[in-house]
Parts: sequence; structure tokens; C-alpha cells
Amino acid sequence: MTTGTSIDRPDWLTETAWPWHTRAVPTAGGRVAITDVGRGPVMLLVHTGAWSFVWRDLLSALSPTFRCITIDAPGCGLSDRVPGDRVSLQASADAVTAVLEQLDLTDVTLVAHDLGGPAALAAAAAGPDRIAALVAVNCFGWRPTGMAFRGMLAVMGSAPLRASDAALGWLPRATSGRFGVGRHWTKADRAVFRAGIDRSARRCWHRYFADAHRADGLYRKIDAALAGPLSDRPMLTVFGEHNDPLRFQPHWRRLFPQARQEVVPGGNHFPMCDDPHLVAALLRGWHRTIGG
Repeated sequence: MTTGTSIDRPDWLTETAWPWHTRAVPTAGGRVAITDVGRGPVMLLVHTGAWSFVWRDLLSALSPTFRCITIDAPGCGLSDRVPGDRVSLQASADAVTAVLEQLDLTDVTLVAHDLGGPAALAAAAAGPDRIAALVAVNCFGWRPTGMAFRGMLAVMGSAPLRASDAALGWLPRATSGRFGVGRHWTKADRAVFRAGIDRSARRCWHRYFADAHRADGLYRKIDAALAGPLSDRPMLTVFGEHNDPLRFQPHWRRLFPQARQEVVPGGNHFPMCDDPHLVAALLRGWHRTIGG
């Protein structure tokens, strides 16, 4: 099903770096960019903060056997830029819901990373009948607690850090390194990743951190769904070996006692970039076991 209008490819986004077509889907918060590739069971890949380039290598590995759809959150990547007061995890969740509905997606395996966790789960809470299975990749889906967790979100979401990153671009630069998304990327790939996070998008990224600190209403919706209509969904968690300092995987185990949990050797916060072929193999193997 073709939905949305074509997005012109920016000069900096070469076909070598991103070989797929990107479309814009209209939402109440502006147009959001989606990339829809492959055929087969649907995997909807949700990240909030940077943009869909984080999924690039996993798309290549999965699209021969799955229909893979990525979303740039409002204000990020190729999506429309939005005012700061419209940047929230609920807005990101609403964008996911719009894509689910406008593409009429069903039997979806929802794959979430980072702040995409609460955004994706809030969308799943709004339309649980469309969601067949859940995958948490280095993400959380509950109200942050504890000084370390809440403190990190408060600092990253603060106005001073937002302003300094808007001016200097230090977060995309740090994230594009080998301990972030760029372990196997060329210098040109890293430059493309950073180009998708312009000054406005950098401000959005920090506002998403700030909202994650205070989005209690959104977390209540997620809690109710995880204890209710989503409680029986198959769950897979995939974390990097060196990046679970807040022990999110054990928390997922408490929420989903039957969850399959995997650790990517040598992986950091972006295991799908550290070893995309292993992560793709884990997803394919697990999907077969749940009857996909």
C-alpha cells in the first residue's frame, strides 16, 4: 500500500549511503519521513532522537525477508521541523500511530531503540491489535526512577546543553564515532549521519530527553498496556554487552518473564550498528520461534 508523498533526496544523502526511497506521511504534528523496504512480515523500527540512518545496516540485512519500515520522529532526520513546544514523546508516539494507521499495518513486530522505547510502546498502547510482538533494543519503556537515570535525562534535556549542542553539534559528533553508530562506517557515512541532525534537530533531540524525564501521563498509558493487552506479546530484548548500566534487561525480564534476551558481544548503545548481521540473525531466528 503506497501512502504519502515523495521526499526529494537532499544533496548530502547519496544513494550509496541510503539506497532507498523515502516518503512523507502527514500527521497532526507535520509530515514524518518513512522508509518502507522489503517484503514479508512487517517490522516497524522506531528510534527517537537521531534519525533512521541508525537502522541503515539492519535494513540491508533484514529487508530480503521482512518488510522493514523506519520513521524519523517529528523534528528529526527528513521529517518536518517543528516548534520546540511540539516536541514530546507523545508527539513521536502519535507519529508512529499515524504510520500504523495510514499504512494499515497489522501483525507488526515493533522494534524500538533508545527513546523510541516509550514512543513505540505508547503507540502500541493506542492500537494493541496491530502489534504482534515487541523487540527492545537498548531501550526502556517505563517511568525513569533513581538518581542516575533521572539525572542523566535532566542533564541531557537541560537548556544549557541544548543550546551548546545546537551551536557546536557535539552530540551527533560523539554519537557518530566508533563507540556509537559508526564502528563500521566510513568517514562519509558518519558525515551523512551528522547532516541529518541539523541545528533544529539537535534542539529537538535534547527536548526529547527532557520530555522523557517528565512524561508521567505517557508512562501510565504504557504501564496499563503492558499489564493488559500487550502482556501476552512475545518479547525479545537485544542489548550491547557494554551498555546496560541501568539494568534495563532485568527490568524487561520482570515485565515479560518469558522474554528471550540476547547480548551482542562487544556491543555498545547501538548494537544494530555494532553487529547488524548478528542482530538480524537474532531477529530472524526469534521470529521463526514465535510462529512468524
